[in-house]
Amino acid sequence: MSGALALNSNVLVLNRFFLAVHIVTAREAFRLLFRQCAEVVSLEEDRFQTYDFHDWAELSQLKKEYEMTHPHDDWVRTVSFDIQVPRIIRLLFYDRLPDRGVKLNRRNIFARDGCRCQYCGKKFSSSELSIDHVIPRSQGGEASWDNLVCCCTRCNVRKGGRTPAQAHMTLTRRPFKPKRNPVVHLRLRSEKYRSWRQFLDNAYWSVELI
Repeated sequence: MSGALALNSNVLVLNRFFLAVHIVTAREAFRLLFRQCAEVVSLEEDRFQTYDFHDWAELSQLKKEYEMTHPHDDWVRTVSFDIQVPRIIRLLFYDRLPDRGVKLNRRNIFARDGCRCQYCGKKFSSSELSIDHVIPRSQGGEASWDNLVCCCTRCNVRKGGRTPAQAHMTLTRRPFKPKRNPVVHLRLRSEKYRSWRQFLDNAYWSVELI
């Protein structure tokens, strides 16, 4: 990954009690580290170690020198050295708990439904999908987790302003409100973010992406 793209990669943020509170870009994470507002939390041989900015920069140089890098690592090149993008940082002076709510928005609905039309079951790109009110607004349907689903253009036209029963269509799955941000759930499937899993309990934490 190029340096510019690496600076936009995701970093999990913990409060000072090691509780997950947010996700930021690597650019913001480095800013917090350099200002000594945070430290790196790194998974090494199934144990977590912490580093300040200068120690992390030194460790990064040693990894480069002794070819101890991993295919999933992201790196940023500065004028004088290369530094690895951390996956997790811990805020040193922040102790608030995370917001457990999951925002009702287009991105989260697409992630919850896996970018699949909830009528025909086929997967599409986000540009080919729309959000459908299961019970149309014209019939009193609300904008809520249990009434909004992904829908492809063909099924949207077929359904029109009717309920699924009226249009003789069936939902592939009943819509529901996720316990945790569904975008984060998708990222946890990647080996790249393996170190996040210990801090993101499926039944408890909700982390909002920026």
